[in-house]
Amino acid sequence: MDYERLPRTPRTKLAIERRLRVWDHLRVNGPTPLWDQHACLPLSVDADLSLLDQFGQGCGGFVSINVGYAPHAKAESLALIRTFADGIDGRHGLVLASTVGDVDAAQASGRVGVVFDLEDSAPLDGDLASVAEFVSLGVRTLIPTYNHANAAGGGCLDPQDTGLTSWGRDLVRAMNAAGMVPDGSHCGARTGLEMCEVSDRPVIYSHSCLRSVWDHPRNITDEQARACAAMGGVVGIAGVGIFLGPNTATLPALTAHLEAAVELIGIDHVGVSTDFSFDAGDFLAELAANPGLFDDSYTRWGPIAWMTPATMMGLGDHLSGRGWSDTDIGAVMWHNFRRVAAATW
Repeated sequence: MDYERLPRTPRTKLAIERRLRVWDHLRVNGPTPLWDQHACLPLSVDADLSLLDQFGQGCGGFVSINVGYAPHAKAESLALIRTFADGIDGRHGLVLASTVGDVDAAQASGRVGVVFDLEDSAPLDGDLASVAEFVSLGVRTLIPTYNHANAAGGGCLDPQDTGLTSWGRDLVRAMNAAGMVPDGSHCGARTGLEMCEVSDRPVIYSHSCLRSVWDHPRNITDEQARACAAMGGVVGIAGVGIFLGPNTATLPALTAHLEAAVELIGIDHVGVSTDFSFDAGDFLAELAANPGLFDDSYTRWGPIAWMTPATMMGLGDHLSGRGWSDTDIGAVMWHNFRRVAAATW
């Protein structure tokens, strides 16, 4: 396009300036790598692991893949880990990561470092010793409760959250000792706040948007976000339409949450995660099969829209066009969650 021939209206000038900032960002830095703190493969031993090839796109990156949540027992999650690890190990473009150094090396070589996470404490089978076992197998993050109360604490969809149980407090301490990051996503507000009180390492919200921007029960309060930041943690804004707005999975919707979070808790405590459901069909079937795990806040806008990894990896360009500095873009897309990993793993 010949920008010199466009009429110089204020709107056109702004569009040109934004596009030039994006070009300059790409010229100096290339694509910004993505530290995706949570995404979901089909929870099946025959899952197609080639789906993970959508990450990286030549600039390397990181992704944490879910290997179990509330309906899963320990044996099921262990089977998923074994199968996923076997399929990822040695696969072109992907590297199983045990340390932050492994992730850095993968990213430097244009590959994607992969670890695992759990979205409920059910796969521990009630045994705190399982925490260290899961860490040894590559699980780096665990959410104590998925939407509803369990042995660890309260969920975000419970009418009343009574907070962490005694066992839940011991669970957080066990995670600290083993090098696993406590994650408050899906937990009730009180449970999340008490996780920050008990933990002696950073607590994160790996995939949780702000309730002050969009009032959804899965989104977190400003108080939760501040408590997380006060511990050195990170709030990861997720690319899920029903958490961003009325099923609005777009970069502008994501940016509204990002910029509100940066204003609330500072640039050093904000990150992103796609929370992308490669198993969208399975998840939508799960909504129908297990209505007790969800409520109409998940279904009232029709089939859930997710932001794809490719769209999320364009976030750096989008933010550059809005005037974000390269340093701030790098913090949100990579460095903040990496800092938590370095302090915990």
